[in-house]
Amino acid sequence: MAFKIPDTPEELFRQGSRGIGHVNRWIPALILLAVLLGLLLSSFYQVDTDEVGVIRRFGKYVHTTQPGLHLKWPFEIEHLDLVKVRRVFKEEFGFRTARAGTKTEYSANSYQDESLMLTGDLNVVEVTWIVQFKVKDPLKLLFNLSDPRKVMRDAAEVVMRQVIGDSSVTEALITRRIDINLEVQRELQEILDSYETGLQIETVKLQDVNPPDEVKPSFNEVNEAKQEKEKVINQSWESYNKTVPKARGEAERTIREAEGYALERVNQAKGDAAKFQATWDAYKEAKDVTRKRLYLETLEEILPKAGKVYVMDPKGTGILPLLKLKEEQ
Repeated sequence: MAFKIPDTPEELFRQGSRGIGHVNRWIPALILLAVLLGLLLSSFYQVDTDEVGVIRRFGKYVHTTQPGLHLKWPFEIEHLDLVKVRRVFKEEFGFRTARAGTKTEYSANSYQDESLMLTGDLNVVEVTWIVQFKVKDPLKLLFNLSDPRKVMRDAAEVVMRQVIGDSSVTEALITRRIDINLEVQRELQEILDSYETGLQIETVKLQDVNPPDEVKPSFNEVNEAKQEKEKVINQSWESYNKTVPKARGEAERTIREAEGYALERVNQAKGDAAKFQATWDAYKEAKDVTRKRLYLETLEEILPKAGKVYVMDPKGTGILPLLKLKEEQ
């Protein structure tokens, strides 16, 4: 259709008015379409696999939805909060990771306001640690905390300073690192539960405990002296444990051998006395028979030790050996 250029301004106005009227007929339809599109966009929502959706209607909690596609009232009649309940979060104290990867890079900034602490024996140490946590109650997290990260960091720093302040520098550096981790985790969880934060502590782990750079050379010298002292003490105990128990064992063995020998001699003497008494009693009852029996018993005892035995005939001129007497015996 060809467009005709109007000849007068009045005709131009009449044509424009007709065009505006034609467009005005579509305005309600466009508005209705925009409203429907807004309804659709604000009614459907998606919950990922590592989170839950908390629905509030005019600010009041209604229900919690699990992962998947869901519907709600549009236009903020019902408000949606997505909370990551299966993700483990990490907070770093005394340092910051600039870029994680195969070769982790750390920030060059100083965080000594977090890391410098005083031990129980009045030594200053620089402590770095991490706290890993997750959300166990989304409702408490949303309704009781305005800044969960700040609450977590403040509580963790307070507890760590308290535990380090109750420990000596040697315990913090070497001997009680695992115990300090467990103690901080337990006390931090108690504080978060008392505040009803809905957070669950997964891990507290000390990264480094070092003296400040200004006193590190002197501290290392003192530490080396203590290690040398411990080494000498351990070597002395090792020598003691090798020598003293051995001497005690030998003394105990000598005592037991002497006691055994004494018991053997006493029992043997008692047996000999009993045997002599029995022989004497038999001899008094039958002297001839007892004499012969003693004679034969003596021969039985002596002859096997005599070796070869020769029987001499007083009338003969040669020696007649008693053949195989020893073998037959």
